[in-house]
Amino acid sequence: MATVSPVQEHTQAGLRLQRPARLAAALHLWHLTSLDAPTVAVVWTLAFAHAVQVNLPLWLPVVLALVAWSMYIGDRLMDVYGEKRRGGLSRINSLRPRHHFHWQHRQILLPVAIGSAAIAAALVLHSMPVAARERNSLLAAAALAYFGGVHSPWRARSVRLKLPLRLPKELLVGILFTLACAVPAWSRISAVGPQRLVLLPAILAFILLAWLNCHAIEVWESGALQREWRIRPLSLVLCGAAFAAALAFEAWRQPLPAALLLAAAAAALLTAALDRFRHRMDATTLRAAADLVLLTPVALLLWS
Repeated sequence: MATVSPVQEHTQAGLRLQRPARLAAALHLWHLTSLDAPTVAVVWTLAFAHAVQVNLPLWLPVVLALVAWSMYIGDRLMDVYGEKRRGGLSRINSLRPRHHFHWQHRQILLPVAIGSAAIAAALVLHSMPVAARERNSLLAAAALAYFGGVHSPWRARSVRLKLPLRLPKELLVGILFTLACAVPAWSRISAVGPQRLVLLPAILAFILLAWLNCHAIEVWESGALQREWRIRPLSLVLCGAAFAAALAFEAWRQPLPAALLLAAAAAALLTAALDRFRHRMDATTLRAAADLVLLTPVALLLWS
């Protein structure tokens, strides 16, 4: 029987330690470069389409990925710029690692965002039918209005008005993000028939999942202890509701929509687990993992 020298044993132990470190570094880079949002957008878009057996043209998820990437890069940079304008360097120091990363690499990321937006616009003008452009313009206008409102210099004044119908920021993000992913499939299925009926519960589940993701991140990063207790119960309620809907669709012989709802249930359950063990992770790992669990619909794409 061959023996292992101390040097070999030490090397093997070092390699075992390096693999998790490399995975964590890759996960951090995925998050810090804002590639998490376009990845989730593409996966959700393809999953919605697959659930109702719609074939999407290749350019469409590419456009969504480019738009999501440019908007998230712009959001990070505008966050830093706004804090710098309001309070100088002392305000910037209170921002998150993703903001510091974007500001440090702004000479690269800003041209990337502009280029991504330009390529997306060119693809839309070249490949998207005029009717589809008109149909999607309302959603695009809502997203731009939200983006402009969040980074407007008059935002603080408008917040003080406390409009009675003002929706929470996290819910608005969840609605806009999910609808952008679902509209390509929704617009390609018959307006009359069971397909839209089976897609509606999944759209609602993923809106709530996106909201839960934003809500959890906001609570974790802000240290809002008075809201902390809500995350796990909300996650488990969403998990249970999505699982029950999946069972109903399976009984109705709709396996693909059922699988999509199971993916939403799994993501909600994983969010609850992250909340349970969040103190064992650093802030960047936790933030990246919160988006990573949103990729559960990949299972639907790979195994169905």
